[in-house]
Amino acid sequence: MTALRPAFGDFLGEIKLAGVRFSYPLKLTLAERFIAPRLALVGDAAHGVHPIAGQGLNLGFRDIGALAEVLHEARIRGEDIASELVLERYQQWRRFDTTTLALGMDTVNRLFSNDNPALRLIRDVGMGLVSATPALRRGFMRQAAGLTGDLPRLLQGEAL
Repeated sequence: MTALRPAFGDFLGEIKLAGVRFSYPLKLTLAERFIAPRLALVGDAAHGVHPIAGQGLNLGFRDIGALAEVLHEARIRGEDIASELVLERYQQWRRFDTTTLALGMDTVNRLFSNDNPALRLIRDVGMGLVSATPALRRGFMRQAAGLTGDLPRLLQGEAL
């Protein structure tokens, strides 16, 4: 706590731990299923990715948007919004995007946290290509911003 005081000052009062310290493994985790009877997992409950470029947050926003859209459409059709058939639509929508992005981010993490000379060369050449190619750079920026794929209407700025 003494290391934090110079950075924050004392105007907010004493800085102290509110609970026990723990660590959270920064590794890829994907739930086997995103749904259970009358339950849907979203965000970190459904998938854990290394915190690169906020992709876990983007995945969570997509999950929430997709679930909201699926539930909204089911309600309009008079369906039980928590039925397995309805929740399966959410799971089917999110499974491919989540798995693809999670595996991609895990690969990027492994590539950039490895000091192997061959991998470093591949990484440097790849980064050079991305920097030198505007279309590639824009594509990576759109991906990092969470603007690619089958986006829910809420993430496109549309109302449900």
